[in-house]
Amino acid sequence: MSKVTIRDIAKALSVSVSTVSKALSDSYEISAATKKKIIEYAEKHNYHPNRLAKNLKFGKTNTIGVIVCDISNTFISQVLDGIQSNFMDKGFDTLIMQSHHDETTERQCIESLINKGVDGILISPLTETSNFDLLNKLQPNYPIVLFDRIQSSLNTHKVGANNVGGSFKATQHLLRIGKKNILIILADKLGVSDLRLEGYKNALKQYNIPYIEENVLFVDLKNINQHDEKIKEFISEKLKSKNPPDAVICGSETISTRSLGIFMEAGIKVPKDIAVLGFANTTFAFSLNPPLSTIVQPAYEIGKIATEKMIELLNKPTKDYKTIELETQLVIRKSCGYFPENFNS
Repeated sequence: MSKVTIRDIAKALSVSVSTVSKALSDSYEISAATKKKIIEYAEKHNYHPNRLAKNLKFGKTNTIGVIVCDISNTFISQVLDGIQSNFMDKGFDTLIMQSHHDETTERQCIESLINKGVDGILISPLTETSNFDLLNKLQPNYPIVLFDRIQSSLNTHKVGANNVGGSFKATQHLLRIGKKNILIILADKLGVSDLRLEGYKNALKQYNIPYIEENVLFVDLKNINQHDEKIKEFISEKLKSKNPPDAVICGSETISTRSLGIFMEAGIKVPKDIAVLGFANTTFAFSLNPPLSTIVQPAYEIGKIATEKMIELLNKPTKDYKTIELETQLVIRKSCGYFPENFNS
């Protein structure tokens, strides 16, 4: 069956093409009875408007560009679910691109989206990047919203998790169950790592535990093999020291989910030798061995609110920007060595 056009509808109902177009656009110029007749015919014959042509006429594509570092990350996948679902409900398409933690690739993504004529860009940016200059130049014509990694100086709406609070919560929990010498492993060149280190330090200070710089390890997530060896070596050496650690906080999902396997391979028993608590949104945390205690970020909600802020900018440009930090959740499992019912809060 051939596609029904506005001309077909006009011919079938003996009205002008202009009348059909205005009726389908809910114009006040067309009577309610005529609108009803045209809309019913269009629906009955599965008429679908050429949205692209309509959008081009008004200088819009109803497409939003989204740039992330790595869609294989569960947290990012959940954020994208929130973004795509909510844009779809509002009649927008999304064009998703990955920077793969590379500054040059990130710039290529930005330029590609501009060339494709997207109406705005949502971006989870690299930390150390010169691309903020490009984004600043774009802002008069392209609405920009940052999500997840929101610590940049770019003046716009920013939506993410309370990373300082989440790390404080993780550290505080370990201290409250009697842990004294807590390590933290963080992703190198990741802005949220600085915030998570800050939360870790704040909790130690509150409990009068000295901060030891040697208890902090930064690893490069772009090189998984080196990353695994570095963690194994770090933990093994610490456990052999005169003051062995009794807990470790894993500051990213990749570090969290791989660490249990690394510890098992090295003969390190969790939680007997060391308690483990990590930032991770993976739904499989409960099925790891042992089940992993986690700090969970409100990923879907971050994506949803980021879309709302983008739509606000599209409908009514403003310089009254908001930074929104959503609270994280501590989920206690066996990797910390006890069950929630045994914990007196």
